[in-house]
Amino acid sequence: MLQVNRSAAAGRLRRLLVVAAGSLVAVGSATVAPASAYAQAVPLPLPPLHEPGRSGDHLTVTVRDAGGGHDGTYELYCHPDGGDHPDVADACAALDRGTRWGKDTFAPVPKDTLCTMQYGGPATAHVTGTWAGRPVDARYDRGDGCQIGRWDRLVPVLPDLRQEGRA
Repeated sequence: MLQVNRSAAAGRLRRLLVVAAGSLVAVGSATVAPASAYAQAVPLPLPPLHEPGRSGDHLTVTVRDAGGGHDGTYELYCHPDGGDHPDVADACAALDRGTRWGKDTFAPVPKDTLCTMQYGGPATAHVTGTWAGRPVDARYDRGDGCQIGRWDRLVPVLPDLRQEGRA
């Protein structure tokens, strides 16, 4: 009886192995295709978000409607300094001076703040990237006294649009 059970078990094992091998062949043949078949379907990898070898802070600054040659998109790297921003060293130094533990350097004006009703012009800015290890996505305008002050605190990261003779 023991002999019969071994024989039956061996038969079941053989069938299982044949089915498993057939399944592997079917799966393997379904995925085999020339590399050229995938050239159109598989997208190329995205470039890195930062320059190779750069581990510091990186901001993209986009300025619109500022006039005077200030409009454009600039890359600013700090720690180490670099990029095509017009004033890399001073911009990085200003950001370093304005960075405080527990404070968002790029925080918007609080909603209930009373602001003077003055207009600083149509300029807008959008700052994105990473600063002090945190993501940045901040928008700036000069629509009232609070917004003008917020913009001016970020000079020279943002262009200095203050009227001459006034600080």
